[in-house]
Amino acid sequence: MSTDILLPKLGFSMNEGTIAEWLVADGATVEQGAPLYSLESEKSVQEIAAPVAGTLKIAIAAGETAVVGTVIGTIS
Repeated sequence: MSTDILLPKLGFSMNEGTIAEWLVADGATVEQGAPLYSLESEKSVQEIAAPVAGTLKIAIAAGETAVVGTVIGTIS
């Protein structure tokens, strides 16, 4: 079973964000709670933790901007 990684809403007025950097390579194994990627919004850059353990499949590359709720990757 795989888990979708959705772009989170970090603030009330946030509508989109940019993946500043993936901290885990595509196809690599990630542990639950480990830093997964850095998300840049209008006001800040935050590291986002992996929601589950498994193998990462990146859907949105670093440097790309996406709307809140967009699937940016999956962990299976």
